[in-house]
Amino acid sequence: MAKEKFEEAMAKLEALVRKMETGDMTLEESLKAFEEGIRLSRLCASRLDDAERRVEMLIAENSNVTVQPLRENGEKNES
Repeated sequence: MAKEKFEEAMAKLEALVRKMETGDMTLEESLKAFEEGIRLSRLCASRLDDAERRVEMLIAENSNVTVQPLRENGEKNES
């Protein structure tokens, strides 16, 4: 089975959340949706971790590039 892409998993997760938020699911449907949501969430987190490691490796290979953490709003920290 091919690896599920981050964007596909995120879209499925967002759709699942919207469906669950309607409140129109049975308990069993909600539990199955929750289980799938956990799986998708973990998959997305794993893909993001992989991407972060790749970026860090690329930066390490190019010594004139520095990494600055972002604030939660996406702006650079002024350290």
